[in-house]
Amino acid sequence: MTNTKSSNTVWHHATVTRADRENLHQHKSVIIWFTGLSGSGKSTLAHAVEDQLHKRGISTFVLDGDNVRHGLCSDLTFSDHDRVENIRRIGEVAKLIIESGVITLTAFISPFKSDRNAARNLVPHGEFLEIYCQCPIETCEQRDVKGLYKKARAGQIPFFTGIDSPYEAPENPELSVNTKEQTLEESVQAVIDLLISRGIIKDAPSAPLP
Repeated sequence: MTNTKSSNTVWHHATVTRADRENLHQHKSVIIWFTGLSGSGKSTLAHAVEDQLHKRGISTFVLDGDNVRHGLCSDLTFSDHDRVENIRRIGEVAKLIIESGVITLTAFISPFKSDRNAARNLVPHGEFLEIYCQCPIETCEQRDVKGLYKKARAGQIPFFTGIDSPYEAPENPELSVNTKEQTLEESVQAVIDLLISRGIIKDAPSAPLP
């Protein structure tokens, strides 16, 4: 287990195991970690994948960057130090959720390789699938659906990834999707195909996107 500052805590092993829960759900549980620049389509893709999985009867939960910042990580800024802590917390939460037998999808910029690797190392090999939403920053800025790049360029948002804070692209992700060139449907299918090829879910007809 990870280190704790208290010597008075002992990990409690549940009577109902993760394997029991996966058998109940009739599929394996993994962390699907979407990473990429702001505006690269991480959240859109994560929720579209979840919709497809839900229609197939798969148990899922999405951890979204903005949503988590409203609660669990509301005390954190966007400094490099706090970004590290943000991803550390998300990794630990995702680890807990997959113990419930649920496929966990996370949509976070998660700009630093070391932080993503730390999250990967929390779970056994093969249970962390890194999905790189590859998109040029110029395209992300053109989209700028939240107006964040405009504010960052104006100096209103410090430590903004891609502007005055670096993004370290994955070198060997389990899957890379080009969200500029590929349609949402194509990107979703690529993720579904990955899950099927890894034996995480069973093959089944795709449901139409809403």
